[in-house]
Amino acid sequence: MEDFICPICRGHLRIGDDLIFSLKKKNNKKGLIILSPELGNYTYRKHEDLELEEGEELTFFCPICHANLTSDVDKNLVKVIMVDEKGDRYEILFSDIVGEESTYKVKGKDVFKTGTDAERYQKYWDVPDEYKKYI
Repeated sequence: MEDFICPICRGHLRIGDDLIFSLKKKNNKKGLIILSPELGNYTYRKHEDLELEEGEELTFFCPICHANLTSDVDKNLVKVIMVDEKGDRYEILFSDIVGEESTYKVKGKDVFKTGTDAERYQKYWDVPDEYKKYI
């Protein structure tokens, strides 16, 4: 079973079959969200009073150390670390936009992508490293 950890505090984000995050909306409303650890599964659970609208940008935080998990690749991607059964580590990046299906599993130059919207961020892995600063 894969484990998911915060890239800042190395705390475990997975409990059973769930990934737990705290989030903040643009209007500063906050809450918890539960995601599936299965890459490509975009179902989520949240408190019924936390309204999320299609296309809304969220900010994800570690529920342990409260670090902002926004990736340095793009402001709309969240970054966590996944450790597989063999102990191999991967960067997992996924969209923070409600309803957008984009997930990337990255190790070095190897990128596995999934989701109907994954092409949106593909440019970050298609250009040489020396040109990424211009994207």
